[in-house]
Amino acid sequence: MLPLNTIYNQDCLIGMKQIPDNSIDLVVTDPPYKTTSRGSSGGTGGILKDELNKKGMVFEHNSIKFSEWLPELYRVLKEGSHAYIMTNNKNLKDMLIEIENANFEIFKTLIWAKNSPITNMYYMDSHEYIIFCRKGKAKRINNCGTKSVLNVDNPRNKVHPTEKPIELMKILIENSSQENDIVLDPFMGAGSTALACKESNRQYIGFELDTNYFNIANKRIENHTQQLMIGVD
Repeated sequence: MLPLNTIYNQDCLIGMKQIPDNSIDLVVTDPPYKTTSRGSSGGTGGILKDELNKKGMVFEHNSIKFSEWLPELYRVLKEGSHAYIMTNNKNLKDMLIEIENANFEIFKTLIWAKNSPITNMYYMDSHEYIIFCRKGKAKRINNCGTKSVLNVDNPRNKVHPTEKPIELMKILIENSSQENDIVLDPFMGAGSTALACKESNRQYIGFELDTNYFNIANKRIENHTQQLMIGVD
């Protein structure tokens, strides 16, 4: 097993090969996927960002296929464990198909109501999907009173384009794992999953290919640790 409570700056397809079968207690992740193609950002995002937007991409490393990493998630998860995989309307159908192709059983699709509408010519988008699935036998979540629509505000002053709120990740982590369990996020981004694990007394393993976001995630974790130390003192 890789050393725990670490984010690795590498391709998750390479990194997950180092994780033994049936060794992870929970997966919570927001993978890269195609978005609706958009035009120029009006000069605010730079040439690279404008070109990515036109291709329906948010990140430079955006080409990984669902079928490449989902079977690895299934392999490393323990029997009876849960996985939460986030996606948008454009990719929901394909994601559901590939999750079943990887042998997961789908419980249901949760809704994250993020309360920050995005302009659209039809209806303003104000939510994202969280596919809740399992490997093997079904088991209850820890708080069965949790609603399937999770009202958690989108983070302000984001350091990552698709940054998820720590509070949202904590709900998922605390419902589907126990203290000291190991949580895997193969697409760690700015580190929200890791921070939620620290606040919930869980262990984590994460991968982030983009060096910039890898550094941002580690800086956030370092700052969070210092704040906790100050609080204890």
